[in-house]
Amino acid sequence: MAFRSLTATPGIGAGQQLIKSDRSMLALSDESSMIKQIQATHAPDGREFDATQAHAEPEDKNRQVNFIATLEALSFVIDRIACEISYKAFSGSDAHATTMSLFNMLSSYSWDAKLVLTMAAFALNYGEFWLLAQIYSSNPLAKSMAILRQLPVILEHTGPLKPRFDALNNLIRVMLEVTKCIVDFKELPSIYISTEVPALSTALAHIPTAVYWTIRSVVACATQITSLTTMGHEFATTEAWELSTLAHKLQNINEHLKKQLSICHQHIEEKRNVESYQMLLNLFDTIHIDNMKILKALIYAKDDIPPLLDGSTKRRVNIDVLRRRNVLLLVSGLDISHDELSILEQIYNESRIHATRLDSQYEVVWIPIVDRTSWNDSIQKKFEALQATMPWYSVHHPLIIEKVVIRFIKEVWHFRNKPILVVLDPQGRVVCPNALHMMWIWGSNAFPFTSLREESLWKEETWRLELLVDGIDPTILNWIKEGKYIFLYGGTISSGLESMLFSKIQLGKIDEYDPMMQEIKKLLSYDKEGGWAVLSKGPDVVVNGHSTTVLPTILEYDVWKEHIPVKGFDLSFKEHHDKLHGVAHPCCRFEFPSTAGRIPERLKCPECQRSMEKYITFLCCHEEGIAEIPH
Repeated sequence: MAFRSLTATPGIGAGQQLIKSDRSMLALSDESSMIKQIQATHAPDGREFDATQAHAEPEDKNRQVNFIATLEALSFVIDRIACEISYKAFSGSDAHATTMSLFNMLSSYSWDAKLVLTMAAFALNYGEFWLLAQIYSSNPLAKSMAILRQLPVILEHTGPLKPRFDALNNLIRVMLEVTKCIVDFKELPSIYISTEVPALSTALAHIPTAVYWTIRSVVACATQITSLTTMGHEFATTEAWELSTLAHKLQNINEHLKKQLSICHQHIEEKRNVESYQMLLNLFDTIHIDNMKILKALIYAKDDIPPLLDGSTKRRVNIDVLRRRNVLLLVSGLDISHDELSILEQIYNESRIHATRLDSQYEVVWIPIVDRTSWNDSIQKKFEALQATMPWYSVHHPLIIEKVVIRFIKEVWHFRNKPILVVLDPQGRVVCPNALHMMWIWGSNAFPFTSLREESLWKEETWRLELLVDGIDPTILNWIKEGKYIFLYGGTISSGLESMLFSKIQLGKIDEYDPMMQEIKKLLSYDKEGGWAVLSKGPDVVVNGHSTTVLPTILEYDVWKEHIPVKGFDLSFKEHHDKLHGVAHPCCRFEFPSTAGRIPERLKCPECQRSMEKYITFLCCHEEGIAEIPH
C-alpha cells in the first residue's frame, strides 16, 4: 500500500534534514538549465489512454479486455509514483532531486500524462490522509492507523495549523487548475489549430516548465503532510510560506497558459464558424427531398428540445410540423411595428379560412434576432409579450439560434434590423428573399409569395391613384369610382410606394425603363425634396409633380384656363405644369436607411436618366427616450 512508508516515526534528525532540504526548494536559479534536464528525460513512446473506454458495452469483450489491461498497467504506474513520493518525502530528499526521479519514471509519457498520473498518485496519499481523519472515530482499524499518523493530536491543534492547511489547499487548487489547463491544450482539435498558431506554440514551449513546477508542488505538498504526520504539529507551523511561494509561481504560470488557451479557443471558434458558415451555404445549394435539413440548420439542429412555440395553442412543438410546407420565415428584432404585424396577420388569417386550398398551405415562423450580449430580464419580458401576440409559430427563445445562422441571415439575406419575410418552398429552397413588399402592395393576392409571382404581378400592374390612397380614406375610393378630379398634396408618402421601390430593387429591375416606376420614383424623390402633389382623373394619374411646380400651376389658372374647352381640364393642367417643371427642374433625392437591407449600388434619376451621385447622411430626429451612446 502506498502509505505504509508513512506509518513509521523517523528520528528528529531526519525531520530537521527534511525541513532544511525543503526550504531550499526554490534555490534553483537557472531555470533554463532545469528545463534542459527535464527535456533530457522526455522520451514519449506515443501511448495514449482514453478514459471513455470505461463506457464500452459489455458485449464488446475485446475492448473490455484491452481496457482492463490498460487500467492495471496505469494502476501499477500510479502506485509506483505514490510510493516514490512517500519514500522521498519521508527520507528528506531534495525536492528537485525527487521531482527529477519522477520525471525519469514517467519518461515514456506525454507531458499531460506525466502530470495527470502524478496528480492521481498524490490523490491516493492525500485522500487516505483525509479519509482517516473522517472515519477514525468510528472504525477500529482506521483509529489505529490514525494514532500512528498522529491525527487525533493534529485535529486537536487545528487552530495553529490553519495557515498551513490553508496554504496547502490553495496550492492544491492551483495545481488542479494548471493540470486542467494542460489537459485542455492536449485536447485541442488538431483539425482546427496547429503549432503555426503563435498562441499554441508559445503555450507548448511553456508546458514543460508548468509540468515541472506542478510536480514539484506535489512533492512539496507530500513533504508537508509527511512532516505533519511524522514529526508532530509543533514542527509544522513554519512551512506555510513555502507553499504560498509555490502557489504564487504556479498561479502566474496558470494565468499565462489560460490566456494562450483562450486565444486558441477563439482561433478554433473562428475556424469552426467559417466551416459551419460554408456548410450552411452549401446546404442551400443542395437539392433536398423536403425542408427538414434547411429548417433544422436555421432554427435548431439538435433533437433534445422542441424548438418552436405554436402561437395558436401556446405549446412547444418540434420542427416536424413544418415538413413539406411552404414556410415564411419572419426575421426581425423586437422592435417590429404593429402595422407590419397586422398586414401579415390579416393575410395569415385569410389563409386559415381557406385552409383546404392547395395554394394556401403555408406556415409562418418568427425568427427573432437579438443582441446576445445585452440580454436581460427586461428584454426577456419584451420578447415574451411580442411572442404572445403572434398566432403563428415562433422560435421559443432567441438564444437557441446559432451565431453562424445570424451571420448568414445578415450577409446572405441582407437583414439589417428591418423585418424581412423569407419564403421557403416545401424543399427548403428560397423562392423569395423578402415577401413583405409584395404583401404590402398586393396582400393575399401575392400568394405563393415567390419572386416569379412578384414579377407576374408587376406585369399586370398599372400606375393608378389606388396605389397612393389605398387604406387612407374610403371617401377617396368613391371619388375614384365616380371619375372625379382629385388633388393630393403633401402628407406622408404611402408605405405601399416604398414597398414598390424595394420590390423592384429586390428583383434587380430598379433601373429598367418602366414608365410606372419612373413616376413612383419621382414621387418618392419629391417627398424628400420639399413636397409632392398629384392630380388624377378618377384612377388615372394626370400629373405627378413637385409642390414647387404644381402649386404655381393652380395659382396661374387664369393663364391656361382658355385651353380647357378644347383640350380638357386635365390636359391643359398638365401642359402648363410641364412648362413650369422644365424651368424649375427640381432635383431628385432618395434616402435609404442603413437598416433597410438591400440597397442599390447605383440608381438612375427618374427625370434625366443619368446615374445619381451617392452620399452618406447622418440624421437625428430627436426621438424621446433614446439614450445617447458615448463613443
